[in-house]
Amino acid sequence: MEQHEQDIIQKFKNGDQSGLRMLFDLYYTPLCVFAYKYFDSYEKAEDIVQEAFINLWEKERMIEFTGSIKSYLFSIVRNNSINQIKKDSRFRFEEVENKAYDIIEDNYESEQLEERTENLYKEIAELPAQCKAVFEAIAFDKMKYAEVAEDMDISINTVKTHYKRALKQLRSNLDILVMILLP
Repeated sequence: MEQHEQDIIQKFKNGDQSGLRMLFDLYYTPLCVFAYKYFDSYEKAEDIVQEAFINLWEKERMIEFTGSIKSYLFSIVRNNSINQIKKDSRFRFEEVENKAYDIIEDNYESEQLEERTENLYKEIAELPAQCKAVFEAIAFDKMKYAEVAEDMDISINTVKTHYKRALKQLRSNLDILVMILLP
């Protein structure tokens, strides 16, 4: 670690805001460019980077930096970006389902809507037991992969596999109007 970087970190750890300002000035733009790779808007990337600096100042000032602060900041931004993507995707199923109901209600009578919804839930019920449990936990209970994995005592990769299988099976067995209910 360079002496200049050590001086900045020491100021930062001592509660001197100029240390945070120096880190911000030094790394803000490269971190925004890095975060932009994860999102479709530069504003969202900036939000992630600003959040990283706020968290760094509020929560992580006392951490012992053994490596490069630059690497540490990029790791924070990467993790925050991934977490934001996961958070955004959890709400997607509900949003798509609501939009689909609006479209279907406009074009079909409520009886047909009920029939199609019933078909969706029948298809979900016919999923293999573990796929069904994983799908319902993620899509309906809004649980994270890690929460489902812990709950079911399986690995996160197994959860992801079951969820993808459930989506694939549901998409292949349902008509186009019901498919738009799925993420």
